Amino acid sequence: MADFLVTMEAAWLVRDVETLDDAIGIAISEAGKRLNPAAKFVEVEEGFLTCPYCEETLSSAIVVADTALVGLVLEMKVFRAESKEHAERIAKSTIGKALRDVPLKLADVEEL
Repeated sequence: MADFLVTMEAAWLVRDVETLDDAIGIAISEAGKRLNPAAKFVEVEEGFLTCPYCEETLSSAIVVADTALVGLVLEMKVFRAESKEHAERIAKSTIGKALRDVPLKLADVEEL
């Protein structure tokens, strides 16, 4: 049995926000609150994209008409999993229960 670090991407919608910084802060705070009772050991960070042309990092958040879509990165350590697929299923189940209506996508699974 091995330990794994599972990284997932989430899309978070924030309404009635004026600035990008406020949207990112609210999204991270709300995700942390929803994860706290069930999965307080999940780390929540702002997501970044890489420009395909210049390879610089870009924020994965956008504000249009006082509504923001914020990309978040969720990292969870899974201990004593049988395989990468088992660690992935554990993370999806744990995070998915806390964030039921939030779209999730597996980004990476690495052995610790």
